[in-house]
Amino acid sequence: MKKILAYPLSIISYFFFFLTLGIFHVIQWLSLKIGGYQAHKTSVDVFNFFLMRCLNILGTRFSIDNPHDIPVDRPCIFVSNHQGIYDIPPIIWYLRKHHPKFVSKKELGKGIPSISFNLRHGGSVLIDRKNPKQAVVALAGFAKYLNKTRHSAVIFPEGTRSRNGQPKSFAKTGMQILFKKMPDALVVPITINNSWKLFEYGQFPLGIGVHITMKVHEPIPANSDDADSLIAKVERTIILDIK
Repeated sequence: MKKILAYPLSIISYFFFFLTLGIFHVIQWLSLKIGGYQAHKTSVDVFNFFLMRCLNILGTRFSIDNPHDIPVDRPCIFVSNHQGIYDIPPIIWYLRKHHPKFVSKKELGKGIPSISFNLRHGGSVLIDRKNPKQAVVALAGFAKYLNKTRHSAVIFPEGTRSRNGQPKSFAKTGMQILFKKMPDALVVPITINNSWKLFEYGQFPLGIGVHITMKVHEPIPANSDDADSLIAKVERTIILDIK
């Protein structure tokens, strides 16, 4: 019965999802051209708020547990597990005061209305996972930009999303570069649970009644330990809260 109900609700949710992509692609373009960075950033925040509302049609709920008073005048490196594409809207919305910018594969930089535009023009970095040299140079430039603007990075070190919620091994290179190039940053582990359940049936229908939770763990200064030890600590922290 639950799966049967998921079909019509998924159609409605997808309709509003793609409508939102199209509308906000235009809004982002206008915001950037007329109002510059801050107007574009606001449009991206609102865009992701509405993406979350599209999921509410499926009975999806979002909760964030963030008891920490993380300073907004200091760059952060948010490190999160990755269970699905819908990990991203709550990160952007709930952490919007930190100006989160993503480490993303270059393939996402084209062909997706709104999302690709934001990745290209909003301060995120696109890396070629088949070209390590390009990735290293791009990440170093990304870190320089974040140090200057005091904006924050978001990295999913698993590289690709988990299909069943179980974490994959963390790749170290991206974190090593960011930790080294951003010594004044705070490293903030994030654990996301249940977003993979939206795809328990595949791309269609979507899962219904999913409760996506995001736990923000205690920030750690990037220069508090050597990179490998810090990465191990962050990975341990994130995995311990995966349910």
